[in-house]
Amino acid sequence: MLNQYPLWKNLMLLAVLLIAIVYAVPNLYPEDPSIQISHDSGELPAGMQVQVENVLNNNALSYKAIEETTLKQLLIRFDDTETQLAAADELKSNLSSQFVVALNLAPAVPDFLRMLSADPMSLGLDLRGGVHFLMQVDMQAAITKALDRYQGDFRSTMRQQKIRYTSVNRVDETLLIKFKDQDNLQQGLQELKDNYRDVLDFDTGNAQQSLTIVASLKELARAELQSFAVQQNITTLRKRVNELGVAEPVIQRQGIERIVVQLPGVQDTARAKELLGATATLEFRLVDEQADAFAAQESGQIPFGNKLYYERSGVPVLLKRRVMLSGDYITDAASGIDQETAGAAVFITLDGKGARLFSEATGENIKRLMAVVFIENKTEYYKDEQGVLTSRTRKVEEVINIARIQDQLGKRFQITGLDSTREARDLALLLRAGALAAPMNIIEERTVGPSLGQQNIDQGKLSVMLGMLLVMVFMVLYYRVFGVVANVALIVNLVMIIAILSMIPGATLTLPGIAGIVLTVGMAVDANVLIFERIREEIRNGNSPQASIHSGYAKALSTIADANVTTLIASVVLFTFGTGPIKGFAVTLSIGIVCSMLTAIMGTRALINIIYGNKKAPQLAI
Repeated sequence: MLNQYPLWKNLMLLAVLLIAIVYAVPNLYPEDPSIQISHDSGELPAGMQVQVENVLNNNALSYKAIEETTLKQLLIRFDDTETQLAAADELKSNLSSQFVVALNLAPAVPDFLRMLSADPMSLGLDLRGGVHFLMQVDMQAAITKALDRYQGDFRSTMRQQKIRYTSVNRVDETLLIKFKDQDNLQQGLQELKDNYRDVLDFDTGNAQQSLTIVASLKELARAELQSFAVQQNITTLRKRVNELGVAEPVIQRQGIERIVVQLPGVQDTARAKELLGATATLEFRLVDEQADAFAAQESGQIPFGNKLYYERSGVPVLLKRRVMLSGDYITDAASGIDQETAGAAVFITLDGKGARLFSEATGENIKRLMAVVFIENKTEYYKDEQGVLTSRTRKVEEVINIARIQDQLGKRFQITGLDSTREARDLALLLRAGALAAPMNIIEERTVGPSLGQQNIDQGKLSVMLGMLLVMVFMVLYYRVFGVVANVALIVNLVMIIAILSMIPGATLTLPGIAGIVLTVGMAVDANVLIFERIREEIRNGNSPQASIHSGYAKALSTIADANVTTLIASVVLFTFGTGPIKGFAVTLSIGIVCSMLTAIMGTRALINIIYGNKKAPQLAI
């Protein structure tokens, strides 16, 4: 017989179909609006679930289930987002600040599918809902930060070269370096020019009388600094959001000093702001062992060159204002357990410059006490006089560790004194992501609610189903049994597209992506139309049914390949040079073209072989 596939080919097609079904099925399970509760210590206290149930029941808030996850978190599932948001407000106001209450969308996929890594496809902001921020980088702060860094470098340079200077002060956007006499001024000017002539201008107009050099940033250096600040902030935000588990974020530059951030699936705007603006970092300072910290606390008079801090136990401690090392030089951080104390620790790795600075600073101060200051912004929730849940951000600076410098420290070392392994993990995460190069202000904030996202999903489904229905009706009326075969292939094609989108890491379905699927639905039967018309032509030429089927598929193959390859090239170009929505459209179109080639040529041929392949002179219903 001319029209029979070998057994292995039929089994291969069947295996592809089964795999596609397995990885497409998770998309039939909707995600549950949920709340995730965790504790700063990393462990939930006893009776936590009962406490949460009491809060929800007392406020008449119904829930589907409460379960403890493997990450020692409490997950509460709800039927709708309205109840979820109301429950989040009540829990935030009733639980202490040690608990983190975060909104979430929990997958409802059965365990046996999750064991196969079969998860639903990621949905974009327009489908899943989420938050959109337009953030402006504070360029003035970036310049100020750079000048402060140069201020410290100047002092170090003068000390190393034994140049006598009176002061180095920043005034607006300039640095004023005052020297003891003219000889030191000339020596200092030459040293500064040798090291900083590419980035700074030095004005010595009044140096004869005032013994002062005025340093300011060059215009090119200022422009490069501002561009670097934006790019560094983008890199930091991307690392931070990715490590904190927000799926498929969009973080990109807009204009000279703005950054667009889109976080699909994030419903808690306050939590998103906290995540984006987090500034956890470390500072290493020397302890003033001569001054009395308790006396300074009581009198309010802080000795010159010192700053009053507090340990976590509330004990005051006086630290030197000069920072030995800041978190800017940290390249890597990992949480772990200290071998001696069995407590939580963070293992720090510095870059080359940081290692040199820290080695010099610790080498000069062996046997002196050094403190590690932990700095972060904390968001606190409270209800105002009208009962509205409100948040405020508070900068926290606390001493987490004081130790005597026993030896010169270098590129790698560890810090201890953290309250829990969770805190160590969070600190290591934010240190790895790095600090923001400059502060940012949110100038535009837009929230796409889950209900609007669901509306877009429903409309997208309707457009796909309506397009499929019209195409399927046409194919059945015009090609009869062969039309039914083409319709089966069309359904399989759609299942394969969904399965591939679910399997590809990083693939996200958006509204333009749905448009690509709708277009693919129309194009998928194009190949079958060419094949079926060729079969009709062969029958009109007097060929036998079996020969007509064979010739129809063989002769139409080159035309189908040419048409689909040219479309695939266009979609690749769109993906390469397009951005955002255009990429989403190109991805689904490309996947649809590849799948339609498989289903329209091999898939329909296999079904036609099953129906007509074993008949000597079949009557073709085409």
